Amino acid sequence: MVSHVVLFRLRTDLGQADRRGFVEALETALRDIPSVRGFRFGRRVTFGAAYEQAAPALDFIAVIDFDDAAGLQAYLTHPAHAALGARFNASIDEGLVFDYDMQGQEGLRGLLRRPHTM
Repeated sequence: MVSHVVLFRLRTDLGQADRRGFVEALETALRDIPSVRGFRFGRRVTFGAAYEQAAPALDFIAVIDFDDAAGLQAYLTHPAHAALGARFNASIDEGLVFDYDMQGQEGLRGLLRRPHTM
């Protein structure tokens, strides 16, 4: 499984209509792009741990799962993703995007090998 991980902070001046448009663009992409296999969304929680001070204050996470890199590529080139990307870029102050080859616990042995790209 390949997971597309998006961390972001919304613009403080983002109005309700723009927030709604962003959510609708995301819902459309999730519904209309057939290679999407799963989706999780969350809001950052803090409780005073030391590492919280070192990390950028990105309030939200979205994780979109695909069977493989080809599924991610199909998502990235789909017109619904283009619309979502435009909304995303207009809606955030800061964001980070990463893609991961998820392997579960058996993937821990990968720490013993050199890094690779897809």
